[in-house]
Amino acid sequence: MRELQHPAPGDIDIDAVLTALVDPIRRRIVCQLADGHDDQACIAFDLPVSKSTSTHHFRVLREAGVIEQRYQGTAILNSLRIDALDERFPGLVSAIISAERARDSAPADRNPAV
Repeated sequence: MRELQHPAPGDIDIDAVLTALVDPIRRRIVCQLADGHDDQACIAFDLPVSKSTSTHHFRVLREAGVIEQRYQGTAILNSLRIDALDERFPGLVSAIISAERARDSAPADRNPAV
């Protein structure tokens, strides 16, 4: 069985996490994982990018330690590593998710285009 590499919880780096979360597509993935069930297949995400670009975004999140990916048959399932992230950086991911939700719910004239 193929396995994907993930940083150990103690090796998750704040710079890598913040760099991964600066991109709005990756924040969208994180919010969907936070709102959904534990394991979501990559195809469950309706992203406005090509398949190869979405694969890149998932890889950046995995390598930063933000998500965990595992194979189930031919599908790759994704889950948010909220426990590991909260252990390293308490409240960081929750604050980012809250800010992203607030930005998404802001009126259009107050929500600048990205």
